[in-house]
Amino acid sequence: MSPTPNSIVSSLQRSGRFINSLIAALTIVGEQLFSSFTFRCPCQVGKNFYYGSTFLVIPALILLVAGYALRSQMWTISSEYCCSCAPPHRRISPLEHKLACLRFFSITGRALVAPLTWLAVTLLTGTYYECAASEFASVDHYPVFDNVSARKQKEILAGFPCCKSAPPDMILVRDEVALLHRYHSQMLGWILITLATIAVLISCCLARCCSPLTSLQHYYWTNHLHNEKELFEQAAEQHSRFLTMQRLKKLFGLVPGNEDIKHIRIPSCQDWREISAPSLLCMGDDLQGHYSFLGDRVDEDNEESRSRGIELKP
Repeated sequence: MSPTPNSIVSSLQRSGRFINSLIAALTIVGEQLFSSFTFRCPCQVGKNFYYGSTFLVIPALILLVAGYALRSQMWTISSEYCCSCAPPHRRISPLEHKLACLRFFSITGRALVAPLTWLAVTLLTGTYYECAASEFASVDHYPVFDNVSARKQKEILAGFPCCKSAPPDMILVRDEVALLHRYHSQMLGWILITLATIAVLISCCLARCCSPLTSLQHYYWTNHLHNEKELFEQAAEQHSRFLTMQRLKKLFGLVPGNEDIKHIRIPSCQDWREISAPSLLCMGDDLQGHYSFLGDRVDEDNEESRSRGIELKP
C-alpha cells in the first residue's frame, strides 16, 4: 500500500533528523534576515565590543531557553520527577531514572541545534565578530600609526567596520584588519562546528552504550511514547467534552446545539458564585477531585455519582 500524504507528514514530524534540519535551516534564514535589517555596528570606542557580543551571544541564549521551553517532554519530566506536587508514595525505579536521563539528553541535543547553528553561522559570516573586535586589532607594525595617539588609534579602528572615510594611507590597513577579523571569526566557526560534531558523535555512542534498552526496544519505546501521547490527547479531549456537556446540562438545563429546552433553568446567584470559584485538579486527599469551575456545583447536586462514578452521555 502506497503511503498517504498524512502518513508521510507524520513520519517526517517524528523524524529527529528532519526536525533538526528544519530548525537549523530556519535559524540560518532568521540570522540572515536579522543581520540585514537589525544589526548596525555603532563604530564607537567602547560600544563596538558590547554591541557585537550582544548580537552574537544573546540570541543564542534565547534560542537555547526557547528550545527547552517549547519541548513538551521537558515539562513532562519536570512534573513527573521534579515537581513537589508529585505523589510522595510513588517510588521511581532505577530504570525510570535512566530513561528520564536519556529523554533529558535527547531534549538537550534538540535544544542545542538552534543556538549552535546561530553561533556557527554568525562566526562564519564574521559581521558580529568584526564589529566586536575592531578596536582591539594590533596595528603597531603599521608605520602609518607611528605618530597617532592611542586614543585616536582606537577611534580609527572602531570606525573600520562602518567603512568610514579614512586617509588613503589607511585604506590598505582597514582592508587587512577586516580580513584578519574575518579569518579569526571563520576559524572559530569551523572549530565550533567540529567540536559540536564530535560531541554529537560521542554523546550518541555513550547514549547507546549506557542505555538499558536494545535498539529494537528503544525503537518500540519511542513509538510507544508517541502513541501514548497522541491517544491520551484524543481521549482527554473527548472525555472533557462529554463531562463538560453533562455539567452544563445540569447547570442550564440544556446542551449546546440541542433545541430541546423543556428542562431549561436559570442559574441562581448562588450557582454563579459556586461555579466562579476555581478548583484544582486532584490536588487534595479526596479520592475524586474537581475537574473544572463547574465541578463544585455539579458534585453537590449529584451525590450518587461519587459512589458509582459519573455516567457520561454524548
